[in-house]
Amino acid sequence: MNTFLKTTLLLPLFLTLFLISANCQTNKENQKYEKEPIRYLALGDSYTIGTAINPENSYPYQLADTLRMMGISVDTTQIIATNGWTTTDLKNGIQEADPSSGFDMVSLLIGVNNQYQGKEIELYKAEFRELLEQAIGFAGGKADRVIVISIPNYGVTPFAASRNPEKIGTELIEYDRIAKEISGEYDIPFINITPISELATDDLSLLASDELHPSAKMYSMWIGEILPTVTKIIEQ
Repeated sequence: MNTFLKTTLLLPLFLTLFLISANCQTNKENQKYEKEPIRYLALGDSYTIGTAINPENSYPYQLADTLRMMGISVDTTQIIATNGWTTTDLKNGIQEADPSSGFDMVSLLIGVNNQYQGKEIELYKAEFRELLEQAIGFAGGKADRVIVISIPNYGVTPFAASRNPEKIGTELIEYDRIAKEISGEYDIPFINITPISELATDDLSLLASDELHPSAKMYSMWIGEILPTVTKIIEQ
């Protein structure tokens, strides 16, 4: 990774918050933040729930907390996710949880366990589309209130050192290509946090105690990447 990209990714989250907050203060659209509290639904797997760290430091909760710091009220943060879930498991989990369709924002991050368990790529392609369409339904049929997040490259972690890291990275690139392509068909933003995950190659503080999942520090860097898209959603 070149020095410029690495430096850009490592910019403190507070700088992103400052710039966005400053823009909101000078923008009349800020009045829209005085609406009813935001209802947020996060769909995914272990990367969504914050494995091996305090769940309150996972990206959905950090995102909600950051929005509150910006003066945006967040009433609900519902998470449907569990360690080891594939796209099939998430579909079953959604059916069991039976969430409402009144969410103001929905995020989807899924696929790493399809790759890890050696599932057929065509299964991912079909079920990712189904999950994305469900996500749109939970957002009241509004695709512009859904975001898709890329899969972290766990191939760079100590956990994967003996599991053919290069193969892992290559396969995850294909998973993300599929997710980005399908998301594009629905004009849904695809937020690429994979380069951030790869910074763990040189900085183990970005990993949780299991040396596999993101630490609170890495999740905060994700928020810096996610936040500009989310604020646009809220301003609509």
